[in-house]
Amino acid sequence: MKEIELKYGCNPNQKPSRIYMEDGGELPVTVLNGRPGYINFLDAFNGWQLVKELKEATGLPAAASFKHVSPAGAAVGLALDKTLARIYWVDDLGELSPLACAYARARGADRMSSFGDFIALSDICDEDTARLIKREVSDGVIAPGYTDKAMELLKAKKNGNYNIIQMDPSYVPARIERKQVYGITFEQGRNELDINGGLLSNIVTKNQTIPKEALIDMKIALITLKYTQSNSVCYVKGGQAIGIGAGQQSRIHCTRLAGQKADNWFLRQAPQVMGLQFVDGMGRADRDNAIDVYIGEEYMDVLADGAWEKIFKVKPPVFTREEKRAWLDKMQDVTLGSDAFFPFSDNIERAHKSGVKYIAQPGGSVRDDAVIECCDKYQMVMAFTGIRLFHH
Repeated sequence: MKEIELKYGCNPNQKPSRIYMEDGGELPVTVLNGRPGYINFLDAFNGWQLVKELKEATGLPAAASFKHVSPAGAAVGLALDKTLARIYWVDDLGELSPLACAYARARGADRMSSFGDFIALSDICDEDTARLIKREVSDGVIAPGYTDKAMELLKAKKNGNYNIIQMDPSYVPARIERKQVYGITFEQGRNELDINGGLLSNIVTKNQTIPKEALIDMKIALITLKYTQSNSVCYVKGGQAIGIGAGQQSRIHCTRLAGQKADNWFLRQAPQVMGLQFVDGMGRADRDNAIDVYIGEEYMDVLADGAWEKIFKVKPPVFTREEKRAWLDKMQDVTLGSDAFFPFSDNIERAHKSGVKYIAQPGGSVRDDAVIECCDKYQMVMAFTGIRLFHH
């Protein structure tokens, strides 16, 4: 197809709307089912680029969960332990394929943000991945292909209207990209920066040791940031983004936002949360919402008399601030990436509270010395990439 007509643009009043190739060529995508919209395609194409690069950088299947043109989660296909399988609500599905593990991680790290996502998969969607997708609230999926069984499962979603897009994996975009704002055309070279080990070789801290696992996490952080609305900061652990702070005007607010999401990811693994007894028949999204409130500052919204009985079989005790801090102190070896330099050491102080040990950032601030000194105080390892990763 040379163009696809869309129902409308970002909003229902923005018509007409379509996607097409400026050179008149064939689109590199095929809509196999449903009718994707303008924002769906924005999420799909950004997500595809992210997972394609993750696969190339790590050699592992990759998945991304996109919402409003920023990733809510991104991960590679490492096996899930029993704890992660439980907090991602996939422990009933048995052993999952590597691609399904990647999506379980991408979806599960920040389930509040991933609700109603658009999914990107680096590999052909298999039955395991489709089974996982089928039962989650999602707008659609893009992948290089689908097995027959996967297509059967996915076509059953949304009364047969689930958006399924196939991407041509051999497609190479033009090196110059353009977009219009207020009728004015912007043109730039595509950001084709290769995120590799060489980019992380300039280690500026006293601690110079980056394990293989942390190097993979650094690549995941930087590639995720490459497709995240700036300013942006990304926390990664164990092959998956666990906290993404996107689109904030202040970098410390990015660091705090992403750090709070990373903290919530770890708090979900605490015995106080793992032991919650929900009433029978309660859906995954409702459980996610209840957990989010329970571990937050508004916990009485789910613990007050007349409220808890609708959520829990047994009223749980308050998860106190002191108990949460004691649990979070166990979070270690987290990786942090930033799309531009840290201008103040307050970002490092906040990162330390979420167990950050490894940092990748461009460097180049007039206060680099203070930032490095703060890293050295906590025996962190920090690499200066020399490369900014703004995305707008």
